[in-house]
Amino acid sequence: MKVPAPDLPARVRIHEVGARDGLQNEKETVPTEVKAEFIHRLAAAGLSTIEATSFVHPKWVPQLADAETLFPLLDDIAEARKVSLPVLVPNERGLERALALGARSIAVFGSATETFAARNLNRTVDESLAMFEPVVARAKAEKVHVRGYLSMCFGDPWEGAVPVAQVVKVAKALMDLGCDELSLGDTIGVATPGHVRELLKALNDSGVPTSSIGVHFHDTYGQALSNTLAALQHGVTTVDASAGGLGGCPYAKSATGNLATEDLVWMLNGLGIETNVDLTALTATSAWLAEHLGRPSPSRTVRALTPPPSSPSHKE
Repeated sequence: MKVPAPDLPARVRIHEVGARDGLQNEKETVPTEVKAEFIHRLAAAGLSTIEATSFVHPKWVPQLADAETLFPLLDDIAEARKVSLPVLVPNERGLERALALGARSIAVFGSATETFAARNLNRTVDESLAMFEPVVARAKAEKVHVRGYLSMCFGDPWEGAVPVAQVVKVAKALMDLGCDELSLGDTIGVATPGHVRELLKALNDSGVPTSSIGVHFHDTYGQALSNTLAALQHGVTTVDASAGGLGGCPYAKSATGNLATEDLVWMLNGLGIETNVDLTALTATSAWLAEHLGRPSPSRTVRALTPPPSSPSHKE
């Protein structure tokens, strides 16, 4: 039953991260053909932005070492131009690899804290921004869309609570490089709605418009949907989510799964907010992938809408 709430956006764009952020945290490498089928199914379910893979060195993220093999398998999606297929690039070499395969949307991945920057990028925050500068400049010269991810926006497992002013400073620096949009990452899932509203307001006060901001919540403490609602009430219209609730972060062990796309779509449908996503097809996709991964989906909506396996009949 749809019951709209006041002061919410009419439409939300879901930035689907399951194929990249979700699968990079799997212990076992998912076969390339399964990844390709997964992305095709997500596109068929109506998702218009699907983060496909990462051009990070295979040594650091071995689960995505097949980027060069996978991306060409998605040419039919890219050629249809109805679905954007962003890829993560860490540096100029990663950008070169992505551009060579025809990528038209990239993302760089920064940190609001020094400890995570050192562990994830082997650099200080300032050094990582300097590394991104030529990447963003080259991408913009090639008319490629650039997203700036910012991790640890609400808390860090080593540094604790992250001051809002510190997050704003790094976020503003990322945007000043020329990023088209900014994704605020609650990497370890400690954010609460008031904290979300405070950070969004502070970013607006610094000159970063709400229209350029996306939110990326993890559900460690069960707060991802409530935090998303707080962001929607502020006017945010881009929400990151992962089909089936897959994901985490290999460099922050306390980071659990992302907000499940199905749980997000269920809430947005109930609020009358348009997403263009077919929840039935999406749920079937996550159930299909869960079978390949050999474990049930953590998404509550997937579990609620997927019939349990039938028990074998017993004859007397």
